[in-house]
Amino acid sequence: MVVIDGLTINPLVTLDRVVDAVHRRMTTLDNPGFCVRCAIEADGCDPDAQRYRCEACGQYAVFGADELLVAMM
Repeated sequence: MVVIDGLTINPLVTLDRVVDAVHRRMTTLDNPGFCVRCAIEADGCDPDAQRYRCEACGQYAVFGADELLVAMM
């Protein structure tokens, strides 16, 4: 179980998904992040985003892909 900023990361937010998102951020114009509550991928996140509001579930649980990668390592 991985915890970031006091929130348990949904098991559907896998290391593979996060690494792919970081790679896309570096090679395209994507700025992905993930809601650690509902596991939805969010766009328009700063790489170091913390606790942005999720458009899907309304929780303040969206983190930038880079931020999650560091937490998951």
